Amino acid sequence: MGLHLRGVSVGLFVSFEGGEGAGKSTQAQLLRDRLAAEGYKVLEVREPGGTDLGIHLREYLKSTSKPLTAEAELFLFAAARSELVRTSVMPALEVGVAVVADRYADSTTAYQGYGRKVPMKYVRSANELATGGLWPDLTVLLDMAPELGLDRARVTPMDQRHAGRVEELGARRFEEASLAFHRRVSQGFLKLAQREPQRWLVLEATQSVDAVAAQVWERVARLGGFRSSVATSGLRRLPGL
Repeated sequence: MGLHLRGVSVGLFVSFEGGEGAGKSTQAQLLRDRLAAEGYKVLEVREPGGTDLGIHLREYLKSTSKPLTAEAELFLFAAARSELVRTSVMPALEVGVAVVADRYADSTTAYQGYGRKVPMKYVRSANELATGGLWPDLTVLLDMAPELGLDRARVTPMDQRHAGRVEELGARRFEEASLAFHRRVSQGFLKLAQREPQRWLVLEATQSVDAVAAQVWERVARLGGFRSSVATSGLRRLPGL
């Protein structure tokens, strides 16, 4: 796997999305490990995180004692993403490194757009600026009923891999939102996947960890080469809006 375009070796970009407790972090780690075992250089990132700014904002956003307006939440996620994309993701892709992301800009559309009801035109503008037009080659949606996902998210497992969960972004902040909010987020993810089926792989998250990982790897192997959109001059894809 791998692609050279205009003298630049271009890496694969895969993101994992879904609601609370769906097992995104577990699957991101499994894909990272599988790619590494196959001999590829891999960078795993999570949002927000991966930079000093991202880590700082992650800790802030996880706080339950500091409520935020929906608009402020949107801007903080966008700021962290902008820093991560320009300092870590794009440089890695440009030298042929595979990037595996535990959440990306689709989470902003689902959580702040569909969930918090920030007008989509503002969500679109924030995502466009933050990503610089860079979107994953493949986005895996781990779909699960919000009620079940929230139950799973509130458990701290002894065996994180087989419980299908590790600590996820801002868990306390979002877990305490209403069930109606989580249902909007869930439906938002499905709408995004329906609008751009060539980029999305929707999987039932209640399957075993190994079953989900096998389906993810099958789709990754079928891509036929690492072909991130960063390689296409001037390309600006803003799917799902």
